[in-house]
Amino acid sequence: MFKSKAFIVLILVREESLKVVKRRNDKRLLIYAHYYYPDVAATGQILMELAEGLAPQFNTTVICVVPSYTGKVEEIYRKKWFYREEINGIHVLRVRVPEFTKRIKKSRIKNILAYAIRAMIATFLAGPQDYIFAISQPPVLGGVLGVWGKIWKRAKLIYNIQDFNPEQIMAIGYSHNKCLLRLMMYIDRFCCRCANKVVVVGRDMMETLETRFSGKKMPEYAFINNWVDEKEIYPLAADDPAVLAFREQYGMKDKFVIMYSGNIGLYYDLEKLIRVIKNFRKGKTMDGKTESDIKTADGKEVVFAFVGAGSVLNKLIFYKEKHHIENIVFIPYQNKENMIYSLNAGDVHWCINAKGIKGVSVPSKAYGIMGVGKPMIGVLEEGSEVRCLIEEIGCGMCCEPGNYMEVANIIQWYIENAGTGAVIKMGVQGRRYLEKNLAKDVSIRKYIEAIESL
Repeated sequence: MFKSKAFIVLILVREESLKVVKRRNDKRLLIYAHYYYPDVAATGQILMELAEGLAPQFNTTVICVVPSYTGKVEEIYRKKWFYREEINGIHVLRVRVPEFTKRIKKSRIKNILAYAIRAMIATFLAGPQDYIFAISQPPVLGGVLGVWGKIWKRAKLIYNIQDFNPEQIMAIGYSHNKCLLRLMMYIDRFCCRCANKVVVVGRDMMETLETRFSGKKMPEYAFINNWVDEKEIYPLAADDPAVLAFREQYGMKDKFVIMYSGNIGLYYDLEKLIRVIKNFRKGKTMDGKTESDIKTADGKEVVFAFVGAGSVLNKLIFYKEKHHIENIVFIPYQNKENMIYSLNAGDVHWCINAKGIKGVSVPSKAYGIMGVGKPMIGVLEEGSEVRCLIEEIGCGMCCEPGNYMEVANIIQWYIENAGTGAVIKMGVQGRRYLEKNLAKDVSIRKYIEAIESL
């Protein structure tokens, strides 16, 4: 008798627990992601981790493009307009887009417009939703998609601004069409006003949002930083076999590697910074010294590695070949599984934004660099989010964008101090701070709280 009662109680408890799980998943969330795993775009990686982190609380659907960040579309994604997939418990609804070339404006615009229009159509295939989560990519249209989803799904909108546009476009001079820029500003302000909550990813971006609505009613907003999964990206020993293999594969064995990893695009002033690197090329220093003098204190040659792709990559390759710079290495994008090895292969990492990007965008690559415990060369404006972090933590050295002499001085300092306690300490402090303040679970918990507060 006692056993039968206990069995009944167990069944009732199990049923109640299942109801709790079901209630947690009753809330439905639709994310417009543009890029999503397996694409290697930084926002695609972040949104994948966010979607999976939110999954226990929300029944989550993602609308994104078919894998195409490099511009190419695989044959298996060329037959239909829409593809449904299930990735780690997330419903993924992919839309087909035309192939594109990053350096050709018309090609990129055609690709972006195709995504926006087809994502609007895909919205009707996603079923009822309680919350819409949109990011500011593609520029302005990401916010428009969020408003579209909010209207048709009668849902609450969270608008996550990774980059402010048209401010970013204006900062790098990508377009000087005043009417177009004015229209973009009007549309994006409208999207901010329509949002139930705006989320920015930097303290300096809060200032930009406040400036946008100076003297007008501010939308409700929150600051939640981006992150890196500290359990997947972490320091490895210098003699780790996979790190050694990566270094050897790209000709960096037993060398001092100063690495740039990420989008080799318009927002990072790389075309001018490579001219500074030329002064440290193999065979010649800034003072015209011989090859043997461009070495660290422990005798290692210096290599500058660029990992990734983007619209200015070909220009950098051309510059290298024109000036015969033997100690520059170009390495293709690494998938998520190999990221830990590529980041650990660098001894020092660049973290760069062009002048005018302060308050507009936050270089999330900083979190990966801190994750592997490496020091940084921060070419960032004073008061920008990541420069503030670097200076507060002491995990690197910084200077203003455009101050190329100071950039050269910082490179020289790292070369002269390679392997010393001062350089090692920088990396350790970055990792330690990340574990306490910039871990994935900390930020995802903030997103859950922000969504559930609506």
